[in-house]
Amino acid sequence: MSNSRATNLIAWSALVLALGAFVLAGVGESGAAKRLPGPSLKPKKFGVLRLNAKKKFPRSVLPASVFARCSPETVKIGTVCMMTNPYPLERDEIGLNDYFFATQKCAALGGYLPTAAQLIGAAKRVKLAGRVDDNEVTASTDVDATDGLKDRREMSATLSTTASGGRAAGSMGVSEVSRGDPKAGEPDPIPLPADPSPETLQYVTVYDNGNHGGFAGGKPVGQPENFRCAFGFTQGKAGELK
Repeated sequence: MSNSRATNLIAWSALVLALGAFVLAGVGESGAAKRLPGPSLKPKKFGVLRLNAKKKFPRSVLPASVFARCSPETVKIGTVCMMTNPYPLERDEIGLNDYFFATQKCAALGGYLPTAAQLIGAAKRVKLAGRVDDNEVTASTDVDATDGLKDRREMSATLSTTASGGRAAGSMGVSEVSRGDPKAGEPDPIPLPADPSPETLQYVTVYDNGNHGGFAGGKPVGQPENFRCAFGFTQGKAGELK
């Protein structure tokens, strides 16, 4: 066989193989297209989600790793993102920061009021409220003497009662329009005022205690106190203040 004829045969063979590979690739892509949905504005199983700035998608359709971070104003402690500083009260919020305000504010930010255990566990990582004689580098202490110097503590979600019995935790009272069941011969209940914020129900406060954390006594749920919020670690922009 001449060199020219051999060269032509090799060229034709390569062309046939290339065409065969192209056809097989087309078949494979066609099969894959039938098996997997293409990009879509609606979440589909195994599909490609096309992002749209005008439409919000549920967080469940995105990988959890996208949200596995704490925001700049929080610090990661275990599986919790906790505010590094107490919640900064606005001018019109001063004096209103009781237990109800704190729990609702943290919820509005997407988090919750941390327990005493969580705060004490974070004592080495965040500047908890502290006494005037504590280290101001590691604790949040009062350093402005123009209005006096006061020892500081902060609120926790942990509750306790100072009296026994169910009423120690408050009462919804009895409304004046409530009535007994006439079929059962029940008399109308005696109206009683509600007590949703009893002095006997108190939240536990904590303080820095030299970075060891410590209990600083209880305060009635209706009294104001410093507080900070905590957030789930997978929440994303946890505690972002607006």
